[in-house]
Amino acid sequence: KVLNYFTRFEIGLWTTSVLLILLSFFAFDRGNYLTLIASIIGATFLIFNAKGNPIGQFLTIIFSILYGIISYGFSYYGEMITYLGMSMPMAIFAFISWLKNPYNNDKTEVKVNKLSKKEIVFMFVLTAFVTIVFYYILKYFNTSNLIPSTFSVTTSFLAVYLTFRRSPYFALAYAMNDLVLIVLWVLASIKEISYLSVVICFAVFFVNDMYGFINWKRIEKKQNKNG
Repeated sequence: KVLNYFTRFEIGLWTTSVLLILLSFFAFDRGNYLTLIASIIGATFLIFNAKGNPIGQFLTIIFSILYGIISYGFSYYGEMITYLGMSMPMAIFAFISWLKNPYNNDKTEVKVNKLSKKEIVFMFVLTAFVTIVFYYILKYFNTSNLIPSTFSVTTSFLAVYLTFRRSPYFALAYAMNDLVLIVLWVLASIKEISYLSVVICFAVFFVNDMYGFINWKRIEKKQNKNG
């Protein structure tokens, strides 16, 4: 059933992602198995999210907890607070929202939603407010690399909001967040080479999120056509 559910490309994408994560771990880390587990869970929830499957959001909850712990280890308090205080709770809400809004009673595919212009304006205003608040919170805690950490909060909030509202653009927001996280962990890897495995992990996530956006637009077109 699993092989029939995913396309050959999706199986290849997941397999390649996991192999790259494993290779980077044994090349640069070899010690922090929590990072390895989180990365593999991340690659797995992304492929489920790309299908609009609620299982992806359940795995996102687990990933958020693990990534929060990893971020704490490098004093990236912004990442820790963002994932434990925002991404994880929003993933719970998104999980419930996706379960409650199946497409044609198919529990494995969520119904794609389109945001109104008013809600888009509200979303950006709310995002600006959250960004300002978090900037001062992160500054208070002497967060490493304050500006990119703050921008990570911005992109993360956009991503979790759009995920909760079942918009295809959540994947684009996550792709933007991946780019920010690549910068953050490159800076971290300058001090500790083992964090290069995290850099490669988020590079893999970026490719998966871009595919997720493409597939969600395909799903949206199919649902609009079928009604």
